[in-house]
Amino acid sequence: MSKPNSTFVTEFLFEGFSNFQWHHRLIFFVVFLILYLLNLSGNMIIVTIIRLDRHLHTPMYFFLCMLSISETCYTVTIIPRMLFGLLNPQQTISFPGCGAQLFFYLMFGANNCFLLTAMGYDRYVAICKPLRYSVIMSKATCTRIQFVSLVTGLIIATVHVTYMFKLSFCDKFVIPHFFCDVRPMLKLSCTDTTVNEIINIVFSLCALVLPMCLVFISYVLIISSILKIASAEGRKKTFATCASHLTVFIIHYVCASFVYLKPESESSMEQDRLISVTYTVITPLLNPVVYSMRNKEVRVAVCRVLGLKYLSS
Repeated sequence: MSKPNSTFVTEFLFEGFSNFQWHHRLIFFVVFLILYLLNLSGNMIIVTIIRLDRHLHTPMYFFLCMLSISETCYTVTIIPRMLFGLLNPQQTISFPGCGAQLFFYLMFGANNCFLLTAMGYDRYVAICKPLRYSVIMSKATCTRIQFVSLVTGLIIATVHVTYMFKLSFCDKFVIPHFFCDVRPMLKLSCTDTTVNEIINIVFSLCALVLPMCLVFISYVLIISSILKIASAEGRKKTFATCASHLTVFIIHYVCASFVYLKPESESSMEQDRLISVTYTVITPLLNPVVYSMRNKEVRVAVCRVLGLKYLSS
């Protein structure tokens, strides 16, 4: 590949996993492909079951359905190109293609964060305000929350990409990552990135810190209400309705926060790449796995749709 000129980069080259031997890349390809297919099929099964079973037409499962769709779009943006890169280390992406990938990655990533926050609020209303649940979490309210989540993700992605591609990249065109992400792109720029760094901090606070604080407050109130329940069995059953969401939320936010909220001085591209594999390949798979294994309602619904009798363990 010819080297781009010193004033304008027309395409980028992903470093990806090119430092690994061929047989290691082949193993990664097989493992990631299996996880990707499980991810797609698992999330689509969740969406299908929720749509087909009227017992799951509730706010919590509406948000789970939207999250599964968003997670699927999120992984489709990243993983197919990553898999191709494992087979072909000299993989390039055009300047507009990189912008498009970054745009959809940020939009669906932010949307996932806000949907997980909405699911936390749903659990708070269900446990702390049960008598007003149907009024507060009406179909119209859920639709508005989903719309606001998507539009907010759209705004974050648009601003990020607009300012990112106002930068000059000179003759630096090798992205030390397996997809177009914010920090690796900023490291390539040969111009001042102060504005971009400020935008990254502001949007990281909006999409990560604020949702974490809201969910934390929700669960403090939820736990406070659960502790007021007289029977231990009642407390256990009530908390069980939150366990799946809490598990997915914690893992999702720990990975994302580790990459986007840590100081730049502590940023390691190799470390970031490893964490990125976790939240682009493994974390989206948690949705169908956690919600099917830990959630009795979903397991019962699957059996009902398949015409099988559910056997509780």
